[in-house]
Amino acid sequence: MAVAHRIRPLEAQRAMRSLLADPDDTEKAFRVIGALSGNSTGRALAKFRRLPVGVRVLRDRTRMLDLIADTERMAAMPEASLGAAVRDFYATEQISAQGLVTASEEAYQDVDGSGVSDELQFFGQHLRDLHDTFHVLTGYGRDLRGEVAVLSFTVPQTRNPGVAFIIFTVLRRAGFRSEMGQLIRQGLRRGFRAAWLPGQDWEELFPQPLDEVRQRLRLGPPPEYAAVRSEGAPVLAEGS
Repeated sequence: MAVAHRIRPLEAQRAMRSLLADPDDTEKAFRVIGALSGNSTGRALAKFRRLPVGVRVLRDRTRMLDLIADTERMAAMPEASLGAAVRDFYATEQISAQGLVTASEEAYQDVDGSGVSDELQFFGQHLRDLHDTFHVLTGYGRDLRGEVAVLSFTVPQTRNPGVAFIIFTVLRRAGFRSEMGQLIRQGLRRGFRAAWLPGQDWEELFPQPLDEVRQRLRLGPPPEYAAVRSEGAPVLAEGS
């Protein structure tokens, strides 16, 4: 997620128009989020600092991305564990965690980050790198509806105005009672009900059974919905 503080509404509107025209343009999604984030990342960081796991992660700079990108560790995850599900998610979708990194770096390359502390920058990356794990835990896929639903879930988790702007723009266009509207409302409810996911110990949770982690974090079983994949989405791996 973004860490810049200055609100840039015109930039957000331009990026949102581009995102609606091409929902696969992740860089535009990051531009919307970055333009409207304000100090939401700073407020979340303050909450993170108060947790024992937050103190440790900030001290050791334990990166979520490093955990996911450790192929040997991920290959050794127990069957039916959260870590195995995350690993299989990347294989099925034929993507890598680096894709979000590249999109965010492209989105923020012209943003002045000189006033952003290293700690805040690190925590913003921590939030960004949780996105795909949110997909796995919630059960929302990377299709158009699933992506919107997982962003809806993210709104109460991060309290980020940029993410909320994307969601409510889609909700206004789709309609409150449409299937998309129902998924958005469901994602919001689940995000409010769940434990605060940015503050979890992911090194400890990844080897645990996925169903138990979902129960522990108050996520409930993955919902059923009709997935709609965009024309530009990667083709799913065979057997998925």
